[in-house]
Amino acid sequence: MRRSLLVLSFLLLTVLPCQDLASSENAISVGEQQVELNQDEYSKERRDMVEKQIRARGVTDDKVLKAMRKVPRHLFVPDAQRKYAYADTPLPIGLNQTISQPFIVAYMTEAANISSKDQVLEIGTGSGYQAAVLGEIAREVYTIEIVPELARRSDSLLKKLKYSNVFAKEGNGYLGWLEHAPFDAIIVTAAPDEVPKPLIDQLAVGGTMVIPVGAGYQEMILITNTKKGVTQKRTMPVRFVPMIGKPGS
Repeated sequence: MRRSLLVLSFLLLTVLPCQDLASSENAISVGEQQVELNQDEYSKERRDMVEKQIRARGVTDDKVLKAMRKVPRHLFVPDAQRKYAYADTPLPIGLNQTISQPFIVAYMTEAANISSKDQVLEIGTGSGYQAAVLGEIAREVYTIEIVPELARRSDSLLKKLKYSNVFAKEGNGYLGWLEHAPFDAIIVTAAPDEVPKPLIDQLAVGGTMVIPVGAGYQEMILITNTKKGVTQKRTMPVRFVPMIGKPGS
């Protein structure tokens, strides 16, 4: 119980205004943002993040740890939050949305049991950080964001960072992405009141969905589609922003 409460405390959200990423001489333009090309100064912070926040809590998949060490998380947060980019906390990215705590990103990625041959669906692109981590591991990643400004911003950034295997669109995540189903794994980064049926229908046999569910009280649920039917496993309490949109709309 103490561990669960501790994890939950890391996930409490504080919504702050979003600010543009700072410009510099070594930068590329991403919409109204500027993305620094020099990432070397953050490499030690990424290594420390992986060892102290992620591996120490039990995430051991080498593919996941490698991806977390590689993806430049500081490029996915507003400039005002950059000094906290590798801290053990979620961060506001504007528009009442957040980038998840690093441990949660790694935990969900490991729980989805993704291989290099897999096709993955992400619901809730947000900053694009989770999609980038998935893009380091999976064959293809399809990611959906319902907030238009976030959808444009994350898509532009992912393209600038040359994630050619990540495909993003603006849309209602409750409906999934039927044209590319079935998916070997589905990761949902916002909390619906209940698991959307279209997402279960788009999960391949043998595939796993990782999704936070609940309104006031939320739990992380692992859903597996087996030949004998769908199974669910509740793992730990979490706190995510609510899933926007309505089923079937």
